[in-house]
Amino acid sequence: MPPDVPPDEVAGLLRDTARLGPYFEIGTGPAGDDGWRPFPGDAAPLAALTADHAERLGAGERRVAASLLFQGLAARLWSPVVAAAARGIVPDLSGLRWRGAPGEPIAFRLAEPRGRRVGDAARAADLIFPMVVDDRLRPLRETMLTFVSLADGLLWGNAASALAGGLNVGPPDPARRAIAADLLGRPPLAGTWAPGPGGFRRRNCCLYYRVPGGGLCGDCGLRERDDRSET
Repeated sequence: MPPDVPPDEVAGLLRDTARLGPYFEIGTGPAGDDGWRPFPGDAAPLAALTADHAERLGAGERRVAASLLFQGLAARLWSPVVAAAARGIVPDLSGLRWRGAPGEPIAFRLAEPRGRRVGDAARAADLIFPMVVDDRLRPLRETMLTFVSLADGLLWGNAASALAGGLNVGPPDPARRAIAADLLGRPPLAGTWAPGPGGFRRRNCCLYYRVPGGGLCGDCGLRERDDRSET
């Protein structure tokens, strides 16, 4: 369906959601040619960011840095879209562009913000899922697999964790939670997690524990094993 929300209304909503934090930011307006490219685009910028992440983290394995980069990019997709949808508008990401270089923050932008009005969580999830998973995360996965080896279970676990983690930012929001719950029940996200402390425990690991001094994330699938060993 074509977008039905005026651009200025979508832009205003995205400015509001950005106040939740940096992972909720999608800029709007003309991007120019200053390093902005379609997302996910070519492999070279992603490979360069992966190498930079590996150096900064002190991780000897490139797949560790690639896993964390994928999860961070997934969070930047899910967080603003779900937050906006909870307020009745799903932004259209078809024109999404991004900018990121070693040593610089990653940024997303929509030159012509558009969106669809939604009245409930199920309708919002119906629009969000193909737009984020099929049109953004699957191409991102395919592009990153050209320069690093990552298991599908790990990547979709990262995507699910990024979605669930966004709910921990900002005040409790039943509408955001309802949309996320619907999305998390759909393959390939379904099956990568189970109920746990805080409502979400992934069944696998993002490899952060392999970063020197990293330890285990709060939703890590390895944590259950540790919990059992302490009882």
